Amino acid sequence: MDKISITEEVIGLRVDKALATILKDESRSHLLKLIEDGCVFVNGQSVKPSYKVQKDDVIEIDFPEPESLDLKAQDLNLNIVYEDSYVAVINKPKGMVVHPGAGVNENTLVNGLLYELDDLSTINGVYRPGIVHRIDKDTSGLLMIAKNDVASKSLTEQLKEHKCNRIYHALVHGVIMEDRGRINAPIARSKDDRKKMAVDKNGKNAITNFRVLKRFKDYTYIECKLETGRTHQIRVHLAYINHPLVGDPTYGRRKTEEGGQFLHAKTIGFFHPETGKWMEFDSEIPEYFMEFMKNLE
Repeated sequence: MDKISITEEVIGLRVDKALATILKDESRSHLLKLIEDGCVFVNGQSVKPSYKVQKDDVIEIDFPEPESLDLKAQDLNLNIVYEDSYVAVINKPKGMVVHPGAGVNENTLVNGLLYELDDLSTINGVYRPGIVHRIDKDTSGLLMIAKNDVASKSLTEQLKEHKCNRIYHALVHGVIMEDRGRINAPIARSKDDRKKMAVDKNGKNAITNFRVLKRFKDYTYIECKLETGRTHQIRVHLAYINHPLVGDPTYGRRKTEEGGQFLHAKTIGFFHPETGKWMEFDSEIPEYFMEFMKNLE
């Protein structure tokens, strides 16, 4: 059990914010999870994140021991775009799940990472080593991977504070007449289907900027830049403006002949966790994606 010394500046703050202020090496999201898991005690009692810190409080944290990882390392021939002792950048193929879950324990990106990389951060749990963000199974493209906890905290904070540059390319149904647009529509879990997300006025803030790259007869090729990173954000926003993603089985048209989801995480940029240097990586549009657009011309 680690005892935390309270400073004058945190008196009156929520306990999650107070701990993030004192423990600068810990991300607020990680501290929030510790509180919710009952690992943070004030005066010997576990508390809610909303608890306000008092002057004479005694705060203790029971940091859990890392769980042993019982996942198979698999040679999945991952495309490693960049790697150093802190971070890696992977170009994920379409059809690969990012991390195990819901009965899927093999052939995920994590299985491949365990085979390819010597070190992975464990801060996000036993089934998500190194994972700080994700893209859908049928979305291809670039992902940041944290190789240690310092990198994980840094990249997570950058994502939270919208400091990362994430650009996607997408093919949508219909012709978008505007050259540029900004979709500002909050997203929440769908009330009708818990497996889906939906635009909801009571949801979390979600902003997607887009610009048209090319117009076809019945389709538009666009670039999307994320300001926020909600689950299924681009797919939900494109459906919301009546230009659903081509091949999207969840938010797209019921009948689709394309046989694939045309969304690719093309560019990713971030500040290196150790050096602070800006790093940006770009990737090629997948062949199936390009071939389909050639056939539209």
